[in-house]
Amino acid sequence: MTPIPHTQPDAGARLGLLSIFGSTFFELVSHFMLMPLLLLRMKGADVSTTLAGLFAATGWLGIFVMTPFASTIANHLGRRQCMWLAGGVLTTTAVLFTCTSQLWLWFVLNLASGLAMALRWVLAEALIAEFSPPGQRGRYVGFFQTLVSATFITGPAALVWLGANSPLVLWVVVAFSALGLVWTAFIPKVPDAADAQTARVGLHGLWLALTAHPIIMLAGFVGGFFETGVTSILPLYGLALGMGAGAAALMVSASGLGGVLIMFPAGLVADRFTDQAQGRRTLMVFFAAVMLLATCALPWVVQVAWLAWPVVFFWGGAGGTLYTLAMIDIGAREKGITLVNSTAVLVLTYTLGGLVASAASGALIDWSPTVGFPAVLVLVAATGLAALVRTRRSADI
Repeated sequence: MTPIPHTQPDAGARLGLLSIFGSTFFELVSHFMLMPLLLLRMKGADVSTTLAGLFAATGWLGIFVMTPFASTIANHLGRRQCMWLAGGVLTTTAVLFTCTSQLWLWFVLNLASGLAMALRWVLAEALIAEFSPPGQRGRYVGFFQTLVSATFITGPAALVWLGANSPLVLWVVVAFSALGLVWTAFIPKVPDAADAQTARVGLHGLWLALTAHPIIMLAGFVGGFFETGVTSILPLYGLALGMGAGAAALMVSASGLGGVLIMFPAGLVADRFTDQAQGRRTLMVFFAAVMLLATCALPWVVQVAWLAWPVVFFWGGAGGTLYTLAMIDIGAREKGITLVNSTAVLVLTYTLGGLVASAASGALIDWSPTVGFPAVLVLVAATGLAALVRTRRSADI
């Protein structure tokens, strides 16, 4: 491996990167305080684990519904304006969560939050890839994904520190979301995409992106299944194992810690391969194998409770790194609206993984936390590894 020559981002790109980093951090700290808080309050109100799992899946449903239209909306409104719109909706829904305890309204607000999160997510990641200079894309995308994982730690940790029953906790959630909106305002004007008039948008554009990078999109699915889908249900899994509410919420932080410690170094390593495309594929195979090995340890967690922590750590680290490497790969191959399309499909597959995991895991934990739940997770991890191994030497993935 040898480093590839690179240049520093210009002043506008630096401001854009900084604004996206800051706004993402505050908005996701808000989100990862809010979701465990609402799940714990639902369990305190004797809501079934299955229904709580469906609530967690509702946000993912919103992301899944909106993502196919991200490139169309961006093409009409502009990429920076879409970031402002999404940030405003996220802050508004955070405020409205403080105003009601009606469960059906929580579902509606979570769906609206998911719709806004999808638009923001696709545009943020596409802009980071575009703002990053060649030869340093792994560094900046890796740092961004590390920042996202840091919010997995910071959000639940802040919730534990404040206390789930504190009257201030929801207002702290709102404050973090508002800070994210302020940082979003500093994103500089983004020039019109060079392919704005020629690139396909909508479902046709998504189909072209999917067929261009099928295995990369499968890597996104597996990463989303473990890093975010299974992670979203970890407080319920911790309670099923007999943990207290605080320890159960901190399982989300253990997943985030894995991402914080692994994703940025993986991005740096990806930049150092002479053949960067081949290097990314090799790294994907390695981290898919790590994720499978961690999942295979799950049946022993019931007898050896401390094993839950390293298992969750590697789910977050390896799953998040799979997605990070996929994002680096997409950013190296595409630009403009075509990059937005490819990012949207990657987010869509990642979201589908999260949606399937969070919806199914609640029912699996209710039904068979020691056999059925681990068996399904092993199957997903093994499928991802097998596909990546088969295509590792292919240039068209």
